[in-house]
Amino acid sequence: MFNEYYDAFNSEFKKSVDHMDYEFSKLQTGRASSSLFEDISIIAYGSSQPMKNVAQITIPDNKTVSIKPFDKSILKSIETGIISANLNLNPNTLADSIIINIPPLTEERRRDLVKVVKKVSEETKVTVRQARQKQIQRVKDLLSSDEISRDDMTSFEKKLQEIVDVANTTIDNKTKEKESDILKV
Repeated sequence: MFNEYYDAFNSEFKKSVDHMDYEFSKLQTGRASSSLFEDISIIAYGSSQPMKNVAQITIPDNKTVSIKPFDKSILKSIETGIISANLNLNPNTLADSIIINIPPLTEERRRDLVKVVKKVSEETKVTVRQARQKQIQRVKDLLSSDEISRDDMTSFEKKLQEIVDVANTTIDNKTKEKESDILKV
């Protein structure tokens, strides 16, 4: 009877977790990652564009990122974009590409990143709670218009809470996994 409400919740939950995963992928964990650079804004051809649209980003090894623009004339713009992104990384410009060495993380930086991970995780849980409230309100509207009984409402809330508990466990597991990845020396 309430499948469309459960499905709507699950859809919003999936979007929230996908966003959390995306935010986690952008964190610098001491290992080279193309996702760290893909969305950096580059001024090229008179407009601002994400780096992934103007350059090929490769990972030659786990401590190095190589960025090769499709057009060498924007090499300086890419270097400027990396510096202005405040990643605390120094781009080394070569003739036709930029090499970035990813330094190992300090203990202090690792602790700061764990705080960021926890913040993103909590924001994701907030969106899950909002999604739950939205579905509960939809069902309460049915109750107030006498389309369902109080017992139906109670059983819906109970089953929805079970789904929310599974969602929160998923978020917690992904958070712990990311934290251990960051803290691993």
